[in-house]
Amino acid sequence: MSPGLRGFFSGRQWGSLIDLCHMVGYDGCEWRKVGIDRVTDWCSLLFNSHSNDPHVFIGEYKHSVDEKGRLAIPKKFRKDLAKGAVVTRGLDTSLFLFPKEEWGKLAQKLAGLPLGQSNSRAFARLMLAGAMDVTLDKQGRVVLPEYLRKYASLKKSVVVAGLWGRIEIWDEDTWNAYKKKLEGDAEAVAEQLGELGV
Repeated sequence: MSPGLRGFFSGRQWGSLIDLCHMVGYDGCEWRKVGIDRVTDWCSLLFNSHSNDPHVFIGEYKHSVDEKGRLAIPKKFRKDLAKGAVVTRGLDTSLFLFPKEEWGKLAQKLAGLPLGQSNSRAFARLMLAGAMDVTLDKQGRVVLPEYLRKYASLKKSVVVAGLWGRIEIWDEDTWNAYKKKLEGDAEAVAEQLGELGV
């Protein structure tokens, strides 16, 4: 990921919105009512593609990535990934893992973003160009490509977090730092969520 693109998604002007986007994931219309700008459309893409889908991933699990890049998926998530999955670059230097059918819905929406807008092109590239099909082996593991492990700074210890319609994969230290910051901002986040009717 280029420094410019990383700055775009992690810079101060987007940080709190991305945090809210991670926590809420509700109808983009509700966001637009309070005047929050275009990034909310992308949040809507990420969180609403699975609105009518039975896949539900919740919980936080610590696992290890071995020297071949294999990661064991929590047992409770495996059934929903049995027909295949797609892993791609996520936000906040995490990876996103989607059931294959969910990825298909999201990819269609990403491909439909306006080509004339540089930010839309950048977001589509981030998600689509980095995507890779993965399958679970007999031990319930997936192989994470080296370029995605590098993007997310994955070392040996990782956190696998269920976020309803998708799974996020984080380096454990990065996850702990992110959670600490978010917990420190909990009051401000709760206030913003209240404004959104959550």
